[in-house]
Amino acid sequence: MTTEILRYAAFTDRPDGGNPAGVVLDASALTDAEMQAIAAEVDFAETAFVTGRDGDAYRLRYFSPIAEVPFCGHATVATAVALAERGVGGGIRFATPVGDILIETTTGAAGPRAAFTSVDTDLADLPEATVDRLLDLLGLDASALSTTLPPRLAFAGNWHPVLVLDDAAAFDGFAFDAADVRAYMDEQGWPATITVLHRLGEARFEARNLFPVGRITEDPATGSAAASVGGYLRALGAVDVPGRVVIEQGRHVGRPGELTVDIPAAGGITVSGGAVSIDHARPESGRIDPTR
Repeated sequence: MTTEILRYAAFTDRPDGGNPAGVVLDASALTDAEMQAIAAEVDFAETAFVTGRDGDAYRLRYFSPIAEVPFCGHATVATAVALAERGVGGGIRFATPVGDILIETTTGAAGPRAAFTSVDTDLADLPEATVDRLLDLLGLDASALSTTLPPRLAFAGNWHPVLVLDDAAAFDGFAFDAADVRAYMDEQGWPATITVLHRLGEARFEARNLFPVGRITEDPATGSAAASVGGYLRALGAVDVPGRVVIEQGRHVGRPGELTVDIPAAGGITVSGGAVSIDHARPESGRIDPTR
C-alpha cells in the first residue's frame, strides 16, 4: 500500500519560506506505527494525518519525526489549505487530541490563507531553577531577559516555555546544543517548542522556537507557540484586548514567515497565515510505502 503525501509551507506565500508540513488527507487505514514511519521519512517538524470524520469534523493527528504531538498549528493551517484547494472551503472543524479546532480558509490576491482558533489558554510560573537551566542551555545571562515580560509557561494546546529577550544581539546570537535541549525538553515533558521572543515594536515580535527533532533544531514558524504567546501577552496585560500582534519567525533558519495573532478578551487565540504547496515546485513528490 502506498500513501499520498502532500507537502506545504505554512505562514508564507513562498515554497521556500515558512514552515514545511507533511499532509496525509486519507490516513484512515494507517496504524500509529505507519504514521510515525511516514513522519520520520518526510522529516519535517510535523506531518498531519486526517484519520477519518466525526460528523462534520475531520479527525486530525500530528507526528514529528520522533513522536506524536498533541497539536501543531502550522500543519493545521497546511491541512486546511490542502482541503480548501480540493473543494472543502470556508469553515472547517478539526477534532484534534487537544479538542476541536475551528479554522477558516479564504483566498485573496496573495493566495490562500487559513485562520485557526486555539483551545482556551493558560499560564503558569516557570520555577527559577528552570529559567536558570534554560539560560544555561542558551549560553545567556539573566540580564538578557526582558524587564517587563517575565519567563512563563504558556498553553494554547501545547505548553511552551516563553523567554523574552530585550537585547537584539542576544536574541540573534544565542546558540545551543540540540541534544542537550532535546534531553531537557523530554525531562520536562514539553512536547512542542521552547519559545524565545524579541519585541520589535508595540505589536510586532520576532520569535525563535527551539525544536530539536532529527535534522531540525529550530522551527521556522510555529502556530501553536504563536497562540500560546497571544495567551501569554493577554494574561500579563501586555496587550490591549481585543488586539492583534504579528510574529516574524524563520529568519535564523533561512525560511522567513509571518504569523498574525488575534487576541480576544477571553477564549482561544486566532492565528492566521498563508500556505503554499511545495509540491507544485517539486512534481516528483508524493507517495510513501509505510510498510516497507
